Amino acid sequence: MAKLFVKQGDTVVVIAGKEKGKTAKVLEVSPKDNKVLLDGVNVVTKHQKPRSQQDKGGLIKKNAFMEASNVMVVCPACGKATRVGHKEIDGKNVRVCKHEGCGASLDKAYSKKVKKQAKSEKKSDANEVAKETAKTTKTKKETTKAKSTTAKKTTATKKAPAKKAEKSKEE
Repeated sequence: MAKLFVKQGDTVVVIAGKEKGKTAKVLEVSPKDNKVLLDGVNVVTKHQKPRSQQDKGGLIKKNAFMEASNVMVVCPACGKATRVGHKEIDGKNVRVCKHEGCGASLDKAYSKKVKKQAKSEKKSDANEVAKETAKTTKTKKETTKAKSTTAKKTTATKKAPAKKAEKSKEE
C-alpha cells in the first residue's frame, strides 16, 4: 500500500488534465489505487436505471476519482500550491509547506494546537496590557481628582472675597 502526501480534508489544486487550475477539497483518499476524490472536480455522468418504483432513473452527475499525482496541496498559510515536506515537531511527524520562508504546518490538528498556543499568548499579552492601562488610568484618575479638589479650593477662596466686597459696598 502506497503512502500518499494528500489527506482527507486538504485543499488541493489540480495541476494536470482537463480540470487543470481548479481548486477543491479532498473528500476521499484511496492509497491502494493512488487516487483521490475531489469535490466538484472530475464530475462524470452516469446512466442509472431505476431499481424500484421509488428510485429515479436517468443521467446522474457523480464525482469520480482522479490520480493523486495530478494534484498539489495548497498551503493554508501562504495560499500557494506546494510540495509536501516532513518535519518532526514536538515529537510528532508533521507535514509542512516547502515554500521558502513559509514552512507552515499542513496538518490541521497540529496547526489548531499552534493557533491555540498563539491565542493563549495573545491573551496573556492582552491581560498584561490591560493591567498596565488600568494602572495608568488609576494614576490619571488620582491626578484629576487632585486637580479638581485644588480647583474647588481656589474657586471657593475667590468667591469669599467677592462677597465681602459686596457687603462693604452696601454699607
